[in-house]
Amino acid sequence: MTTPAELLAVAKAAAAAGAEVLAARNGDTLAPSNKGAAGDWVTAFDVAAENAVRGVIQASRPNDSITGEEHGTTRPEAPSGYRWSIDPLDGTTNFIRNIVYYATSVAVADADGAWLAGVVNAPALGRTYYASRGQGAWLEEGGRVTRLEGPVPGRKGQILATGFSYDPAVRADQATALAGLMDGFADVRRLGSAALDLCMVADGTHDAYGERGLNEHDFSAGALIAEEAGCWVRRPRLASPLDGGPSDAERLDAWTCAAGLELSGKFPL
Repeated sequence: MTTPAELLAVAKAAAAAGAEVLAARNGDTLAPSNKGAAGDWVTAFDVAAENAVRGVIQASRPNDSITGEEHGTTRPEAPSGYRWSIDPLDGTTNFIRNIVYYATSVAVADADGAWLAGVVNAPALGRTYYASRGQGAWLEEGGRVTRLEGPVPGRKGQILATGFSYDPAVRADQATALAGLMDGFADVRRLGSAALDLCMVADGTHDAYGERGLNEHDFSAGALIAEEAGCWVRRPRLASPLDGGPSDAERLDAWTCAAGLELSGKFPL
């Protein structure tokens, strides 16, 4: 039986491979194209990073299934029951505009949909966040390894992090709901990377995070990292753990993922 620690080692190597691609960012070779929504971009680096991540996983674990943002879900002839969730470049708009909040996110779940290991590697920040189930959450930065323990309870000037949909109707609903969510918080941040927002709840930078309409690859690693840091976390159950995809038909009508202090009344799913 594979342990979460063994899966974490593969996740770290895979995320590092994707982040290495992103670290070679060249504004002349981005080749951005639009996925359909006005702000939903993909670049040559998204695709190259996913290929690099998949290459590491397939070399180490050829019988695992993989779901990636750019290439969808692939299953081997004899699937092991483990499935990887890849966001090769979370924060593509930031990446295009040379804003440093972007990362490669890699996570793995078992056949029951339980997330076992996750890594978020942010090359422009020099940070790698990671966690495996039951083993805590950690940050590697500048040669140091720090255990993450979430936000400081009761501190003043609390910050809420969130994001907004590309869909104008959903975005209007989010804007309307924001005033109520802000009750008790001093300010709000929108950094443009759900994976990093969740990690920054884990390291205590943000006090809470909640966003509606996320895809699985957006939150898979970051939510586990926040959870292992001791945060309260809500995310949807997987309707098809072996195939990936949305959790249910109502995904866009709920706060897909929320983390931080005890905020269950503010972030119903």
